[in-house]
Amino acid sequence: METDLHALLRPLRVWDPEVTDLRPFDPDTAPAAPLALFTGWFADAVAAGQPEPHTMSLATVDEAGEPDVRIVMLHGADADGWAFATHDSSRKGRALAAHPYAALAFYWPVLGRQVRVRGPVTTAPSGESQADLHARSTGALAAALTGRQSEELSSVEELRRASEAAWDRARANPAEPSPTWTLYRLRPETVEFFQGDPERRHVRLEYRRAGSGWSRTLLWP
Repeated sequence: METDLHALLRPLRVWDPEVTDLRPFDPDTAPAAPLALFTGWFADAVAAGQPEPHTMSLATVDEAGEPDVRIVMLHGADADGWAFATHDSSRKGRALAAHPYAALAFYWPVLGRQVRVRGPVTTAPSGESQADLHARSTGALAAALTGRQSEELSSVEELRRASEAAWDRARANPAEPSPTWTLYRLRPETVEFFQGDPERRHVRLEYRRAGSGWSRTLLWP
């Protein structure tokens, strides 16, 4: 029996009050720089039980100028930017080499909040990238050592064999390097904070880099 997508979509709603806490947000009380507000909102999402609050959408433009987007994991955020990692030989790695500018989007539905970040992207030195990798789990190292991300795969069996060999290497040598593993940092030019409102009067506060500081602007929802 064929599934009717539209029938599935019609009854769906967002921000069910039984599971979503739409908190008031007064932009006049926001800090002067976006990192402090992001850190506070991230802590709120963790405390509210948001599953995987550290996952985010990463949007890039490839060599042909075509957009792409995928979900990646946040590795940190500080004065140098928002950090994530991947193989420089992967599809997104090649796109970032061709156009080192990207956008990130976080969505925390338990609070009806979004954060959007845009700016240029730089790569960390190799030693820092490898340290980032080795600070993660054995499984993360095994996945990195499996390599060949975004290349065509002949079969699931080929993946199983390569993955098992990589797991053996990761367990035997937790410090083994993955030469293509790269830590990237997005230095934000704009950061937007979106707080949903039950009356649809959503609050959107955008920080814009201005010299060594930031300006703040409200946006219509």
